[in-house]
Amino acid sequence: MGNGTSIGRVRGLGPAHEGTHHWLLQRFTAVGNLLLVGFFAISIVMLPDLSYAKVTEWIAKPVPATAMALLVISTFWHAKLGLQVMLEDYVHEAGNKFAVILALNLAAFGGAAFGLFCIARLALGGAA
Repeated sequence: MGNGTSIGRVRGLGPAHEGTHHWLLQRFTAVGNLLLVGFFAISIVMLPDLSYAKVTEWIAKPVPATAMALLVISTFWHAKLGLQVMLEDYVHEAGNKFAVILALNLAAFGGAAFGLFCIARLALGGAA
């Protein structure tokens, strides 16, 4: 039942020992994105108009601001997980793989940080 047998691979005893966890995280972030995008879409449709003032007034409330922050985190995390799988499949040299996964992590973290900063600025009444 080691790494090379069929039953070992089925039980998740392969060389990485983390395929199932990664797969579950991808599914959980997908469900979270679906719920949060649904909330966002319904909220936007229910606004009286889409002027800057109305949207900033909406996002300044605690529930929409929190939901949008969670959406940013979940979206970037989901994208990072999916792109990481693709990169691991198609980049074969260890040094190149390390470099592209590092770049992916930096881009995902930077994008999420920028999104959270923008939401915080709008939610806390930052100037336009």
